[in-house]
Amino acid sequence: MYAIVEIAGQQFKVSKDQKVYVHRLASEEGSKVSFDKVLLLDDNGNVTLGAPAIEGASVEAKVLQHLKGDKVIVFKKKRRKGYKKRNGHRQYLTQILVEAISATGAKKTAAPKAQKVADAPVEAKTTKAKAAKGDDLKIIEGIGPKAADVLVAAGIDTFAKLATTPAEKVKEILDAAEAKVQHLDPTTWAQQAQLAADGKMDELKKLQDELNGGRA
Repeated sequence: MYAIVEIAGQQFKVSKDQKVYVHRLASEEGSKVSFDKVLLLDDNGNVTLGAPAIEGASVEAKVLQHLKGDKVIVFKKKRRKGYKKRNGHRQYLTQILVEAISATGAKKTAAPKAQKVADAPVEAKTTKAKAAKGDDLKIIEGIGPKAADVLVAAGIDTFAKLATTPAEKVKEILDAAEAKVQHLDPTTWAQQAQLAADGKMDELKKLQDELNGGRA
């Protein structure tokens, strides 16, 4: 089971025992937190959509630690004005551990939705099913919006598919694309995608910190 939940103004795809970095929460380290803005639930293929949130559903988590993100350099310049300003910024973050996803009350909300989907054209149902299955490939370092579109068009729309596709095959897809993505190096994409598919986001972030534009 996984859920799409809104936490501190951001949306996350979470599952049980997954660690997630979110904007700084007011809760103390070690405390329990609950998030009730669950937008989508997938229980072994049974997808429930909220309008916008699913009534009665929630994500239970534990606050592990408060920390700061990587430094980002903000440089501002005004042409012909002699104005230059350079600042550094580190985002305040909180690491949480997802302990449970509660679907209590979700069935009552899902019933009318299921009826609407059943009455919809077959083509519309197929489009929704594809949207539910796809992953955000841009999480992989080295894959931008253009490269993600090229891979999805080639049938590689999930982390699992990318993890099992040899780098040579991915390179062939990039070289044959009309978009300017031929310069990209997919050598580490399968390794990153496997970590993302397994929900090992901490290990993925550690690996990406050692990469340069997706290259080892």
